[in-house]
Amino acid sequence: MDLNLAVLIDGDNIPSAYVKEMMEEIAKYGNPTIKRIYGDWTNPRLGKWKNVLLENAITPVQQYGYTQGKNATDSAMIIDAMDILYSGKVNGFCIVSSDSDFTRLATRLREAGMQVFGIGERKTPNPFIVACDKFIYIEILKSQSEDTTSNQKDSKENKSSVDKITPKDLRFIATTIDDVADDDGWAFLGDVGSLLQKKQPNFDSRNYGFQKLTPLINSIPHFEIERREDSKGRNKLIYVRIKEKKHKKSK
Repeated sequence: MDLNLAVLIDGDNIPSAYVKEMMEEIAKYGNPTIKRIYGDWTNPRLGKWKNVLLENAITPVQQYGYTQGKNATDSAMIIDAMDILYSGKVNGFCIVSSDSDFTRLATRLREAGMQVFGIGERKTPNPFIVACDKFIYIEILKSQSEDTTSNQKDSKENKSSVDKITPKDLRFIATTIDDVADDDGWAFLGDVGSLLQKKQPNFDSRNYGFQKLTPLINSIPHFEIERREDSKGRNKLIYVRIKEKKHKKSK
């Protein structure tokens, strides 16, 4: 069953350029039944947002900055989030911001049994990232959009921002495979992916230039993949193990 999601956007903190791609990404995880964006709409700086709100059915919420240096938008979003939580109309939230001020909100919503997705820029502080069930970098969505609309030369330039797989990343993936592996070292890739996400909410194969986890794992020589038929012979199940440990657990 699809989640009913409340999408709350910090207009002061997120660029408007890729709102279409952002909403398409959110739709992968549930049905965005509530879509609101917060900011001081008398401020010319938010003018770019105004052009995309109607076509994406996002409701603007006016929030004046009553005191200089204080972020009234954050307070308005938090108050609305709690009102929505108690209304019982949704079972998940998407908080779109790069601001660590929403860390406690994300934690509180998860404590109430909500699924919480975060979307923000790579500059987002880690406490907010780990407070979410899943966190998506908006730069990933930018890269996808640019790769589909630009020529081959431009695509290579866009991919320059893709992360390289570091020794730390390799250890993280290998440890996770080991955590769910059987006695022969094989782990069902679906279980591996779920555990990677739980351990590190911002883990995403697209950070490394791959649309899915399977091609990412397949690109790493430390791991090997095996495709098996399910019990009915209808679907291929993908398993993975660490090459250097492939006989270690055997008895």
